[in-house]
Amino acid sequence: MTDVLRRGRASLAFGFFAQGVAFALLVTRIPAIQDRYGISDALLPVFLAAVPVLAGAGSVATEQLVKRVRPSRLLRWSQPVVLLALLATGAAGRGQLAAVAVALGVFGLAVGALDASMNMLGVSLQRAYGRSIMLGFHAAYSLGGIVGASLAWAGAHWQLALWVSYLPVVAVLLPATLVGSRGYVDGDPAPVAEGSGGGGVVFRLLLPLCLVMTFAYIGDSTVSNWSAKYLKDVLGGSEQLATVPYNVYMVTTLAGRALGDFGVRRFGPVAVVRLGALLAAGGFAVVATAPGPWVGMLGFTLLGLGLCVLVPQTFAAAGRLFPGASDAAVARLNIFNYVGFLVGSPLVGAVGDAWSYRGAMLLPMVLVLVTLVYARSFATQPDRYGGGHERPRTADVGRGSNGL
Repeated sequence: MTDVLRRGRASLAFGFFAQGVAFALLVTRIPAIQDRYGISDALLPVFLAAVPVLAGAGSVATEQLVKRVRPSRLLRWSQPVVLLALLATGAAGRGQLAAVAVALGVFGLAVGALDASMNMLGVSLQRAYGRSIMLGFHAAYSLGGIVGASLAWAGAHWQLALWVSYLPVVAVLLPATLVGSRGYVDGDPAPVAEGSGGGGVVFRLLLPLCLVMTFAYIGDSTVSNWSAKYLKDVLGGSEQLATVPYNVYMVTTLAGRALGDFGVRRFGPVAVVRLGALLAAGGFAVVATAPGPWVGMLGFTLLGLGLCVLVPQTFAAAGRLFPGASDAAVARLNIFNYVGFLVGSPLVGAVGDAWSYRGAMLLPMVLVLVTLVYARSFATQPDRYGGGHERPRTADVGRGSNGL
């Protein structure tokens, strides 16, 4: 394995980590942002929805941009924009709605480009390695999320102003990501195999993966937005205990992703995706039927272990399905990340209000189970990464980003 590949892998993993920190710092301080700028409860959903909508637009734009600009260059410059937009979100004057709206808009657009280009590089690096490494990148993102959430807790605990909480993080991560970006590696498109969809993306073939991505993020947003309320209001947990499920979910997500690549190499992606879907569905079933908060906590643990493998493997499968157009496939697939995020929380809330929140937890359970129908879309053909069929670990990795 060449030093270029190793350096590219480490640099990209740090990029995923930095993005996890930034995103967690934003979403976990939404109440503080609302208070600082006087955003009403009626207006808050508009602000929250605008970020993923603009992120989807950023992902669409990235598909076109990578026809002219290498993904590594887009990633190199979108990451600082995300960090600076995060800082601007906390630094605008009190009550300045227009300023924070612009900051969140820039954050959303840049995040769409960042997520898409980051996963493009991950897919091309996995192809160059000839074995599963994609889950490791997303494990770095999960670790960043845990760090970001912990920093946000510290800021809230010490009642720091938002800009005071954000400034040290941005001051460290911004130069670090710029230095790290010098190691990014762009892979060349793989040879187009017969039956792989040709040199372009056939949406009909990509659709099963788009649905899996949507269902996975509906499940993830359910945990992110409803776990605390569910544990407290439905299962009778204390307010302090209600903060634990999301942390448990993030920790088990990190653990599952850290080990997941070994499972893919040993058993293949189809088996890993099926197991993940079953664990996630089982987790939702436990949460829906839990007699008390501690059993509910077990359900959220299973959810983290199950859902964590679906998104990374969906990106990897898109790269294999369209080896000659993996960047375009990843960009289009990434849009459904935001679709699931947008749909999930309101859908669960509507069902919970109309019926019951226990019943609402069965909805993402059913959607995750539908993933089993599409599991064959994750088959490693023509490439084989698991089950004793790894390709030799020598590959043309294209040009490093320094050669752009």
